[in-house]
Parts: sequence; C-alpha cells; structure tokens
Amino acid sequence: MIVHLIDGTYELFRHFYGQRRFNERKDKPFGAVAGVLHSVLEMIETGATHVGVATDHIIESFRNDLWPDYKTGEGIEPALHAQFVPLEEALAAMGIVVWPMTDLEADDGLASAAHLAAADPQVEKVCIWANDKDLAQCVRGDRVVQILRKGMQIRNAGAVREKFGVDPELIPDFLALVGDAQDGYPGIRGIGRTTAAQLLNKHGPIDAFPTGVLAAEHEHALLFKRLATLRTDAPLFASVKELEWRGSTDAFSAWAERIADARLLARCVKAEESLLTAQK
Repeated sequence: MIVHLIDGTYELFRHFYGQRRFNERKDKPFGAVAGVLHSVLEMIETGATHVGVATDHIIESFRNDLWPDYKTGEGIEPALHAQFVPLEEALAAMGIVVWPMTDLEADDGLASAAHLAAADPQVEKVCIWANDKDLAQCVRGDRVVQILRKGMQIRNAGAVREKFGVDPELIPDFLALVGDAQDGYPGIRGIGRTTAAQLLNKHGPIDAFPTGVLAAEHEHALLFKRLATLRTDAPLFASVKELEWRGSTDAFSAWAERIADARLLARCVKAEESLLTAQK
C-alpha cells in the first residue's frame, strides 16, 4: 500500500492564486476549495487508495511563543482565509481524512502522519505532497519521499542530499544555520548554504558542534533548530486503514451544490463506481 499525505494549506494557496491569474481578482467564494477537491479526486482516479490531508486550522503554533518574528496569518487575503474551514469540511464530506492542526502546524501533521505510516510494515511507500523544504527532514531512503508539485519532482534521500548538501536528518540543522525567510527566522549571520553543509558534514548536528564553532550564536542556532524541527508525535490515527478512501459521505452532494461546481459530484460518483468495481 502507498500512503499519500497532502499539505492542504499549500494546495489551497496554489489553487487560489492559480485561479486569480484568470479571474481578474473576481474570486469565487469556494473556487480554491473546488480546485483542491478536484486535485484529490485526480489522485484517487489515478490509483491513490490511502489519503490524508493536513491543514493549518490556526495559522499560529507553539513556535510563535519561541520566536516573536515567526510567521503568522497576517497578510493572508480575506477571500483566501475564508476558504480554510470550508476546505476541511468539504474534504471530510468527500470521505477524505483531514487533520485540522491547531497547536501544531500542517507540516507537523504531515511529519507525524509520515512517521506513523512508515512504522507500519504493510506500507510500501509514503508520499508527502508538499513543497516546504522543512519536510525534506521526513524523507527516508526511497520509502518516504517528498513530492513537489512544481515539475512533479520526487525527492528521495539522495535527491535531498543533492539539493541541500546534507542528509534528511540534518535538514533542521541546515535550516537553523541558513535561516528560513518564509517561516521568519534569520539563521546565523555569515553562514550560507555551502558553509552550513560543510559544518554539518564535518561535525554532525549543531548539538555536537565543538565549543567555538558558532561562538556566541550557538544558542540562537539551537533555538532556530527547534523552530525547524517538525513534530512527529501528533496522535493522528491508530492504523493506516483509517486513511483508506471508501467514497463520499451523504453530506457531499450538498457541499458540491454549495461550491457550485457541476463536475465535482459527477467526478466523485464516477470514482466511487470505479472503487466498487475494483472491490468485486
């Protein structure tokens, strides 16, 4: 079995701004929601059987208490923000397992789900559909991989090392040193990607750096590493069987009507018919 884990927040952003290029800023109330639902249905149509979606139900997390400049929901357009909860509800109505994250972030949800799924011997592969570079830390060999929507790039452990210069396990240390502007922490002044990779490959994780390597910045580096380290302890499910798509719920037809996308319900019904045929 292959488990597919999807960054619902990224997908919502992707569809919202993708559609805006064509709608002259006349955003449909549920346009991005419909886009995400179609994307998930396309995955099911092409063979996905076990699917889970993590979302940022609340933009802030425990990291905001650790670093005042950590990213927040400030600046998110109201038309986009208004589609967060409808996305969660519509996915659930379509029969997709959704994890609306509150104290943790969607990336923590994906990391936790990948950790749980990879521990199950029935799982052949875990595919994390997310673009955030911090999720590269979850990659394990060819069994747990990250799939980037842009160009449909598949990053296994070798690809992570080729991209960043370090193994997946050292990605939090790498990001701590070089910083992550998107997440709002600066890294260590004077250390770029090449130097960071050299230091980590020579000394190992920041915790093992000899005294003096980072001098007065050592404690900052450890803090940034904590910000960059994804949590894997969220108790999202007891068995991967819970992620199996078994068709939509009775509530989905009302959601499809509310979203005002005529193709959505028909596409879902066809996928359900294919599922029943395959089970015979």
